[in-house]
Amino acid sequence: MILKIDVYLKKSTESSKLAVFRICFGLMMLYSMIRFWVKGWIETVYIEPKFHFKYYGFEWVQSLGSYTYLLFILCILSAVLITIGLWYRLSILLFFLSFTYVELIEKTTYLNHYYFISILSFLLVFLPANKCFSMDAFFKKKQYKEIPQWSVDAIKFLMVIVYFYAGLTKINSDWLLKALPLKIWLPSKYDIPLIGETLLQQDWVHYAMSWGGMLYDLIIPFLLFYKNTRLFGFAMVVFFHVFTAVLFPIGMFPYIMIVSALIFFEGETHNKIITLLKKIIQPLRSLVEHSSIENINKFNYKRSKWIIWTLGIFFAIQILVPFRYVLYPSELFWAEEGYRFSWRVMLVEKIGYTNFKVVNKTSGHSFYVRNGHFLTDLQIKQMSFQPDMILEYAHYLGNHFKSQGHKNIGIYAESYVSLNGRSNQEFIDPKIDLLLQKESFKHKHWIKPFKDEIKGF
Repeated sequence: MILKIDVYLKKSTESSKLAVFRICFGLMMLYSMIRFWVKGWIETVYIEPKFHFKYYGFEWVQSLGSYTYLLFILCILSAVLITIGLWYRLSILLFFLSFTYVELIEKTTYLNHYYFISILSFLLVFLPANKCFSMDAFFKKKQYKEIPQWSVDAIKFLMVIVYFYAGLTKINSDWLLKALPLKIWLPSKYDIPLIGETLLQQDWVHYAMSWGGMLYDLIIPFLLFYKNTRLFGFAMVVFFHVFTAVLFPIGMFPYIMIVSALIFFEGETHNKIITLLKKIIQPLRSLVEHSSIENINKFNYKRSKWIIWTLGIFFAIQILVPFRYVLYPSELFWAEEGYRFSWRVMLVEKIGYTNFKVVNKTSGHSFYVRNGHFLTDLQIKQMSFQPDMILEYAHYLGNHFKSQGHKNIGIYAESYVSLNGRSNQEFIDPKIDLLLQKESFKHKHWIKPFKDEIKGF
């Protein structure tokens, strides 16, 4: 076993694979950051809100106010440097830190693809993506034809994890047996040309897309791995993600997955892409192909053991974290204990409304809170059906009203939630003073039990 591992670690592959991936990643991140800026989301999401929901353990991450623009400028500059491969190690590290910090500022904006970008950029810190067709190679006067095979396989493995869990989580009774929530979402897309008023209104289409989505996620890694099926698999990747981009407002994620799938192709394909890029940048071609650049056969890490161990721990976390939900007795889709960071992509439709009552425990007098005085519309929407946000907001209200002179108060929630089109059910125990509850990894006993059952993963 050890001998096989040692043999594998000594295998090499074309450096052009990581070079093309680096360029695609940098360009996609550059466009994403500019897009976020242009749409005004920096202001509305990170600057205007009076209060920001925090991830447990990351309460120390604070909004920088107007200086948040500097974080985005850092992301943009880092993305440019990643694309051209200049000061690569520093650039990808700065991008990882700045992008992740931005995402930790506000929990209501959590999306799987933001999480994917964070962990992918962390992974890229350790990979030799600048050893070919980069400014680093030009200035150092040397580039490498080959890099360790495992450095490319690491990206492939991360994508397999994403697809595998995305497919596995779709194996549940709501998704497969009831076609939920697609049966709710698709009929609302009636304005899509050709299919909106016809196909998307049909029950059989809802079921076909539910089953097809599950099968796609589970099968696509195998199609991409094998040479004979790779082109067909890539065509499926393009069709699936473009189609979902048309149907749903999921930002850049579909296009990120499309360009990431190129990593599965042989080095010959990536060499052709680099040749094409050289033609595009014809005025600089003489610099890129400078004769003084030494072409070295193979790049080898100087400290490969600690890098491999670091990545081993990294992947162990990625494999185990999605299964943490089994530690909780509650229905996952209802209580969402262990829901985030598990690649459960667009699996539920939850709508809720939550009111908060401030009670003076001495006099018994009470009043209700206007959430709009403290939260944005997006924050209200997301908070209303996510228990950890409800608890965090309750403590914020408690601190606020105590600072206003209110003494011996309790905060109680009147909360009702609908899951996948079901009738509203009471969500939070209205008799529980949320100020007495603390956030932790323990089961939240103050969440009312789900009055139905969803079988599966």
